[in-house]
Amino acid sequence: MARPDKAAAVAELEDQFRSSNAAVLTEYRGLTVAQLKTLRRSLGENAQYAVVKNTLTKIAANQAGITALDEHFAGPTAVAFITGDPVESAKSLRDFAKDNPNLIIKGGVLDGKALSADEIKKLADLESREVLLSKLAGAFKGKQSQAASLFQALPSKFVRTAEALRVKLAEGGAE
Repeated sequence: MARPDKAAAVAELEDQFRSSNAAVLTEYRGLTVAQLKTLRRSLGENAQYAVVKNTLTKIAANQAGITALDEHFAGPTAVAFITGDPVESAKSLRDFAKDNPNLIIKGGVLDGKALSADEIKKLADLESREVLLSKLAGAFKGKQSQAASLFQALPSKFVRTAEALRVKLAEGGAE
């Protein structure tokens, strides 16, 4: 029979897996407590970084329907549960790993899809959601302006052609 404290820990981890948009598994071997505190601060309010027990976390992930991370539960493991923008959190993890090579990104999950360490690095290279949305809005506005110019060009070309024809006829009639 499972001990109540372990069952509660599994239930809490399962809830975190279910309520987060993404989760990133890291190896933190060699990092000091101060460095981990700095990492937690750099992740901001949209992510929670927790050092976890592999067996309990594996059980919780499986109960949450995430089985793709099973091979990553070896060695000292910590999980960043991301509830906000996954790109911002991935950037924070990538930047911290550049400054502290002891932090190793093992893999993760984004909206139920497993991600490798390389895919998380690619995610970190994306621009933020707000920047991508503003670029999309700018592209739509640009296309609308082009369409408006195109629709306006036909009547103005017709008017210029008609005026040129009127001038030519007026000159031809004056002779």
